[in-house]
Amino acid sequence: MEAKKLQPISSSLHGTISVPGDKSISHRAVMFGSIAGGVTTVENFLPGEDCLSTIACFRKLGVTIRQDGTRVTVNGAGLEGLQEPDGILDVGNSGTTIRLMMGILAGRPFHSVLIGDHSIGKRPMTRVTNPLKSMGASISGRKGAEFTPLSITGGNLEGIEYKLPVASAQVKSAILLAGIQAKGDTTVVEPEKTRDHTERMIRMFGGEVRTDGNAITVHGGQTLTGTHVNVPGDISSAAFFLAAGAIVRDSRIELKNVGLNPTRTGIIDVLREMGADLSIKEYEESSSEPAGDMVIQTSDLKGTIIEGELIPRLIDEIPIIALLATQAEGRTIIKDAAELKVKETNRIDTVVNELAKLGAKIEATEDGMVIHGKTSLHGGTVSSHGDHRIGMMLAVASLIASDTTHLENSEAVAVSYPSFFDHLNSLK
Repeated sequence: MEAKKLQPISSSLHGTISVPGDKSISHRAVMFGSIAGGVTTVENFLPGEDCLSTIACFRKLGVTIRQDGTRVTVNGAGLEGLQEPDGILDVGNSGTTIRLMMGILAGRPFHSVLIGDHSIGKRPMTRVTNPLKSMGASISGRKGAEFTPLSITGGNLEGIEYKLPVASAQVKSAILLAGIQAKGDTTVVEPEKTRDHTERMIRMFGGEVRTDGNAITVHGGQTLTGTHVNVPGDISSAAFFLAAGAIVRDSRIELKNVGLNPTRTGIIDVLREMGADLSIKEYEESSSEPAGDMVIQTSDLKGTIIEGELIPRLIDEIPIIALLATQAEGRTIIKDAAELKVKETNRIDTVVNELAKLGAKIEATEDGMVIHGKTSLHGGTVSSHGDHRIGMMLAVASLIASDTTHLENSEAVAVSYPSFFDHLNSLK
């Protein structure tokens, strides 16, 4: 596909945006609706490619799902009603789909095969398959079930206590989804707290989950009941407009109904630490997920250090934080983020290489990057490398570049934000 031609902005950014529904919650709403009894309705569902892959997979498992834009109705089959698929389950580019589905399929007494695109084929899966095998699931695949295709025959699981070697909400969620089908209790112990959408959704669908510090426990044999899920806007999508509003001169952007789950708001903490002019009006919690409206204005930013327990709360926002850092006075250091190497791309190397093409003073480290600001950016030819978040970050960078930016593989943004370029243009 021809590279997308992006021009620097000649004025400021002003307007109001409602970002698409949260991707993590949209995935889980369909999954929980499918394994629950009764009907589940989902409002403000994200109709991006990743979440549509989740719908397609559960349809192959015999679940009736009707999708009309951002409204989805799931006629839940219940765990016992899931059927052996008559074909391969293709998750596309979605790491969330494959890892969480493994947890569900590990407890089902039939055979299934999971596959994804080229990117999924390079992402490590033993972090999920090993604990599921220890619970009793039979899983095989390339390199000892390290890579897809993965073959799963489930059933007769035993609860375990498992200490996550790396903080990962996807791995935690897969084990908990297997745990609600296992005999006895299953406990996951996290090194740092990660996004807790799965725990919230278990409760929302009438299940039980106990949290004691960094230990999360579910008991087996639970039955879930369909419900109504109103998905807030995705803070990971909002992050690109928060960055744009902060670095484009004389700008003011309002973002409506953004999810404010405290396990996801690391980007807000970083913006405030960097000195951003950001205000937030939180809604009174009317559902299981907090939300609110945000206003971001052009800001004088300063460098900071991003590390430790903050990293799991902003792991998906690090590409756009790196761009923010190029426009901040002083040095920004990002560390403890080795998990970036096994995302849609090696996001450490890809972010560093692509921003450097635009003139950023940025260098990769073993577990993160160092960015020296404040730096003027110029135009050039860059690529998303098929990674939606890097594509959107580079599009925001083009706004402040001195010349035209040519963005290759721009179509990747449709994975999580199909209307991104339309929304960006509406602010100009």
